[in-house]
Amino acid sequence: MSEQSVTAQSEDFSRWYNEIVYRADLAAPSPVRGCVIIKPYGYEIWEGIKAGLDRRFKATGHQNAYFPLFIPESYIRREAQHVEGFSPELAVVTHAGGKELEEPLVVRPTSETVIGEAFSDWIQSYRDLPLLINQWANVVRWELRTRPFLRTAEFLWQEGHTAHATHDEAERETLQMLDIYADFAVNDAAIPVIKGEKSKMERFAGALRTYTIEAMMRDRRALQSGTSHNLGQNFAKAFDIRYLAESNTQEYCWTTSWGLSTRMVGAVVMAHGDDKGLRLPPKLAPYQVVIVPIFKNDSQRGAVMEAVERLQSALEDAGIRVHIDKRDGQSPGFKFNDWEMRGVPVRMEIGPRDVEKNNAVLARRDVLGRQGKQFVSQDGIVEAVQSLLTDIQRSMLEDAREFRDAHITDAASYDELRSIVADGDWARVFWDGDDDDEVSVKDETGATIRCFPFNQPSGQGKCVVSGRTTERVALFAKAY
Repeated sequence: MSEQSVTAQSEDFSRWYNEIVYRADLAAPSPVRGCVIIKPYGYEIWEGIKAGLDRRFKATGHQNAYFPLFIPESYIRREAQHVEGFSPELAVVTHAGGKELEEPLVVRPTSETVIGEAFSDWIQSYRDLPLLINQWANVVRWELRTRPFLRTAEFLWQEGHTAHATHDEAERETLQMLDIYADFAVNDAAIPVIKGEKSKMERFAGALRTYTIEAMMRDRRALQSGTSHNLGQNFAKAFDIRYLAESNTQEYCWTTSWGLSTRMVGAVVMAHGDDKGLRLPPKLAPYQVVIVPIFKNDSQRGAVMEAVERLQSALEDAGIRVHIDKRDGQSPGFKFNDWEMRGVPVRMEIGPRDVEKNNAVLARRDVLGRQGKQFVSQDGIVEAVQSLLTDIQRSMLEDAREFRDAHITDAASYDELRSIVADGDWARVFWDGDDDDEVSVKDETGATIRCFPFNQPSGQGKCVVSGRTTERVALFAKAY
């Protein structure tokens, strides 16, 4: 295998993914088990995700804050379902400053408890509601089986936490934030997602209801890409988050939480990548255009670089992210392969003949080979690149949606469900099973209920396990 080649997806998708993450310079191994170092190129993708979400959060009235990394163990234990759900994943500090702590401190797995305690102090009256807070932070969950970006002991994320006067207000908030996640996934990450409600078995610990956006990766496994939780009054009662209502009565708040993490970086890799490497959607790509100057000697260098720098300036003035590959000692072919691995949406080639003809060669990453190349005039370079980036963004979303829809199959019986899942696809079934039925399906097939989609078909059908008539449809799939 050459330095730039990777394992084919069809041969070993898991190995392909790990190779891409490291060879495309997204991350590096860490000396700490289960953790990775996010390198600048990978972190810029995360910054693009962060910017796209943060803009949407602030447009809907949310404010950013920051809460401590360490949480008193007693806080975690005050919400019984919460501690039960997270106990196996907790990292606990028992000693600090050379002494044993009077009370152990939990390294933040999520912040419902510590933020709930703060909310109980900040909220006194109905006039203080709604309280809309978001936090950008790192969290620690001591995962036994890890994979870069998808599941690591420490990861980056945002977690929103809000408090409301009524159940309906909290429910609207929960669904609004799910819509924001879906809008970002579709329009920025070019990943078509399915919005739906999680089953009781898959619900967030302590939540009344959990909603999710589910995405299909190129190996057809599901990836839970963002979740939004209506916490009801469970955390409000555990942390005494109350307000004085207009009726002069003391009422418990209704709270929500919602989060999306660096797992989305992994989603971008797995939803779009191919055997040549990354394919990054233009809206998230650190570089939208890479310019490769081509010249054989110093006599050609001057004219080529003058054109390259002039075009770079014009593109950057139009808000396009541009990088010039000035590396000496590397052939143009090597550079082409390298930037294909890194997934830059558009590669621009400028050589002596292009300078003479006032042309530039544009090669799109989503369509390799001659079909993806075009010659354009340098005079209209900005318009040509803008149009190309728009088309690449659209085309990548369309490609991912067609792939997903081709691999979701209706099953009318349990045998059909098993067969569909065994073939690697998602099974859409009528479902009225109980928790035991859900566990049984998982144990036998490896598939879980990814969600009950909001987009439900009309009519009724028989549950593939219980045989009871129901109007509710669920999606079963193997997942990360």
